[in-house]
Amino acid sequence: MNKESNESKTENVKEREISKTNGGIALLGIILGAVLSIAGMILGGSRGMGIMVVACLVLLVVFGVMVCGLKVLHPNEAAVYTLFGKYYGTIKNAGFYFINPFAVSYNPSAKSVIGEMVDTYMKSGHESTGSNGRNIDFHFDKKISTKTMTLSNRKQKVNDALGNPVIIGAVVIWKVVDPTKAVFNVENYNIYLSIQCDTIIRNNARLYPYDTMEEDTDEKTLRGSSQEIADKMKMELQERVEEAGIEIKEVRITHLAYAEEIAAAMLQKQQAVAIIAARQKIVEGAVGMVRMALEQLGEEEIVMLDEDRKAAMVSNLMVVLCGNKDAMPIINSGSIY
Repeated sequence: MNKESNESKTENVKEREISKTNGGIALLGIILGAVLSIAGMILGGSRGMGIMVVACLVLLVVFGVMVCGLKVLHPNEAAVYTLFGKYYGTIKNAGFYFINPFAVSYNPSAKSVIGEMVDTYMKSGHESTGSNGRNIDFHFDKKISTKTMTLSNRKQKVNDALGNPVIIGAVVIWKVVDPTKAVFNVENYNIYLSIQCDTIIRNNARLYPYDTMEEDTDEKTLRGSSQEIADKMKMELQERVEEAGIEIKEVRITHLAYAEEIAAAMLQKQQAVAIIAARQKIVEGAVGMVRMALEQLGEEEIVMLDEDRKAAMVSNLMVVLCGNKDAMPIINSGSIY
């Protein structure tokens, strides 16, 4: 029961624009208030008015807290804010704003990003303190980029429909269109997209053969129908990342090859098929040329050939037309009998 209520609560989080005011006006008011508070403290201290000094001090602290409500957002950025653990609102337009100073930016994926940065830095042999002895402070931004980004999926080995091991890689063009879903529905939308992309590529590669050795066939293959298969991957990937507020703009297969263990064998197989197909075309063309030669000789009555001489002529022409090397003619000055 609790699980179902939690799931429904997560799904009911709807994106809404946060209540905000102009940051420039708010900053001017804060500065003016702080100056007046300081002036009141000085005046109250000079006249021995302790209550006035305390009141001005409290106002100064309030204005200091209000500074935390000033937020700057750059173009193609969004920020999701929570207030005491509850969703407060989202800012998607660039500008300088003032919001509730107790609202904090929320982006769980930023934690994993900073964690990876620290791990990489520490593994490289550096210490956690700088040359001056102070602790190094890793700053990271919790804002969400809504720019169009590229995910270069790593190459992975899969088996195609015929069981042949294939190395395949793809690139995904994507962007965040719903920042609220991106931070609340999944823990890390970058990792979530990468894992879903791996799954989609692996599942689709198993449905099609790398290539077909047959001609005049409508069967889809990874090599011959890469664009159609990429479009199908895009549709399936879009369905899976919809709940993360991500829009898939394009999926392209960037790498496709047989695995090393069978690459040489498959190359020989392809060469054999190509040779057979080429020989078939050559034979078909040679038969047509021989037929045409015999018909023209008979119609124009250039020479009258009996069956034996026709057979000899066909044999010589087929050798000349189908041979891999240039024929060496032998002139016969006598009879063939």
